Amino acid sequence: MLETPVYDLTVFKLHFGKLTLKAYTKGEHVLRFEVVLHNAKELGCGRVLARFPQIVARLSCILERFLTTLDCVDVAFISDDTLDQLPRPSTVGKVRVGGIDLNNPRMRAALSAALALAVTPMGFGVAQFRAKVQSMTGQAEADYTQRHAAYDLKKLRGKQLITKLGRSRRYEVSASSMRAVSALYVLRDQVIRPVLAGVRIPRQHPQPVRAPALDQHYERLRLDLQPLFQELGIAA
Repeated sequence: MLETPVYDLTVFKLHFGKLTLKAYTKGEHVLRFEVVLHNAKELGCGRVLARFPQIVARLSCILERFLTTLDCVDVAFISDDTLDQLPRPSTVGKVRVGGIDLNNPRMRAALSAALALAVTPMGFGVAQFRAKVQSMTGQAEADYTQRHAAYDLKKLRGKQLITKLGRSRRYEVSASSMRAVSALYVLRDQVIRPVLAGVRIPRQHPQPVRAPALDQHYERLRLDLQPLFQELGIAA
């Protein structure tokens, strides 16, 4: 939820049941972050006054995780062998599961859903994960079933992209996994695809005198990659 009340103030709100995470910004400046608890029962640690320190501690952890998620998405990172390791099969317990193919739309949707749910304070379950995939892809319930969602989560667990919360049936995304998934999407959608498209399609119009910095980087890459592709024998 997004609000723009007055004086260039913008309020971002994320609702999780009886919990709300809020961020206040003004122009390019971040003013503050806060977590609002509408019902202490949501935390599962009691509502009596004696439990107030525990309630505050849990709210603090929720806020810290929210800020960590924003930082991981903003500063992404993957190791140099990630792209080689992802498609390979893995095991969860004694069960062998398939790898993660980024060219598969279903797996890209699963990764997007996991990243979107990373900020969830109390983790997420299979039903929540399935609903997120369906909302992001527009698939009907029959096209992406509970079984599909459970198997995709098992694949993500096999690559340590998500972990189980204790003995529960809920999952969370670690900070390193958030950085890796974010980096994969940035590389695929904002580096590889636009650069290849730019090399393949010749410029038909002059560049503006004061082009944005990102457009300048793309144009420089486009010009540098054309002779490289020719040398390697790759048709643009």
